Amino acid sequence: MAAGLIAALTLGGAGAQSPDLLEPERAFSFSARPLDATTVEARFAIADGYYLYRDKLKLSLEPGALAAPPVLPPGKIKQDEFFGTVETYRGKVVVRVSLAAPAPGATLTVKAESQGCADKGVCYPPQVQKIALSLPPAGAGPGPVVEFAPAKKNWFK
Repeated sequence: MAAGLIAALTLGGAGAQSPDLLEPERAFSFSARPLDATTVEARFAIADGYYLYRDKLKLSLEPGALAAPPVLPPGKIKQDEFFGTVETYRGKVVVRVSLAAPAPGATLTVKAESQGCADKGVCYPPQVQKIALSLPPAGAGPGPVVEFAPAKKNWFK
């Protein structure tokens, strides 16, 4: 356990990662899209070999009051070497976040706080990711998906 925690602490600095570990924004790819003037859909695409802790996932909107706390889907129970018995997510997680009052055309920020680990026994420090979105006008339908860390271009292909 101590070696894993030490490895987790070393992941905090840029470039301090092992070459076989993904950067946190790639391991836990966060995106969001406005569904309408009161609802935002937040998504995590979790890379193979990685998992997010359910109890470490928090979503909020800035500015704007939430209609209710976001309802997270159930996770899979895992006996974790760092945190004991926990619920985790693998693959993808989709959560809807609702504003208390309609805000057609408004710009807001979706803030995701999360923490996850690699199956290799290395945990990442808690992450904060923010995405700015424009809510669609009434009746316009869902807006585009915005990614926190768009795919990197490979100039050599």
